[in-house]
Amino acid sequence: MTDDTPPLRVTATEEHTGQRTDRFLADALDTLSRSRVKALMEAGHVLRDGQILREPADPVQPGLCYEIRVPPAIPATPQAQDIPFAILYEDADLIVLDKPAGLVVHPAPGNEDGTLVNALLAHCGDSLTGIGGERRPGIVHRLDKDTSGVMVVAKTEQAHKALSDAFATRDIDRTYLALAWGLMTPASGGFEGAIGRDKRDRKRMAVVTHGGKAALTHYRTLSTHHGALSLVECRLATGRTHQIRVHFSHGGHPLVGDPVYLRRIPAAARTLPDDAKRAALDFPRQALHAARLGFTHPRTGEAMLFETAPPADFKALMAKIA
Repeated sequence: MTDDTPPLRVTATEEHTGQRTDRFLADALDTLSRSRVKALMEAGHVLRDGQILREPADPVQPGLCYEIRVPPAIPATPQAQDIPFAILYEDADLIVLDKPAGLVVHPAPGNEDGTLVNALLAHCGDSLTGIGGERRPGIVHRLDKDTSGVMVVAKTEQAHKALSDAFATRDIDRTYLALAWGLMTPASGGFEGAIGRDKRDRKRMAVVTHGGKAALTHYRTLSTHHGALSLVECRLATGRTHQIRVHFSHGGHPLVGDPVYLRRIPAAARTLPDDAKRAALDFPRQALHAARLGFTHPRTGEAMLFETAPPADFKALMAKIA
């Protein structure tokens, strides 16, 4: 603990007696997540009455002073790359963007660069103050590579923690547009079913009876086309991997163009005119767009709401099936 950054100090009171130290410090400071506090403790950056405390679960002792020295953020491992994306809003705490289809959010095996994170590192530069000890953007939710639409990304640790908590408690307004095969019955309703890994194909998710996470998707039909296709508005009550795609496929209404959950030509395609059928069957990605995102600003408390229209390929598809 040798750098010159002033430590954060918290004195425990009787009401904190017996709490886990990492939980106590995260709640008291409100700028660091519990996982970040735990990592700092294990790295020797937390003192209790002048002595290094490395055990996150150690019970709090009233009357003692706890100090946290947060080291300067180090450069993130991903490299900054000049990749264009549409910015809807930006301030010192966060950035809201319209992610194009085809852009991977985070580097991973097979997509080590050319991602949204690489683009954000280039765009934000020194305005990233450090999250989890790295100077990087805080990804609090993701969109699949071929899903377009609104995303919010944190630029500070405090914003990352607050937005992550909001997503975890479902205090977020998320609305998607999807084009699905078949007619929804009823026209408005919901799909509810736990989602977990497909035991037959680990690259897919599935509605499962054991071991999955609870998931609920509300939907409302906006329009129908030739008795074969439904444009639906989807609102997420939970945020599971591939949730909309899995729920609609499980319900017999896979999304147009879905390369993972649409395995055969749907029977509903028979009722489409030839031009509309070709457009729907040849659409190269899942017809899914994150159209609306609402949340509370993590610092100001202001209600934020952003909406975007579907991209050009989605609009062209809708025009061809009209």
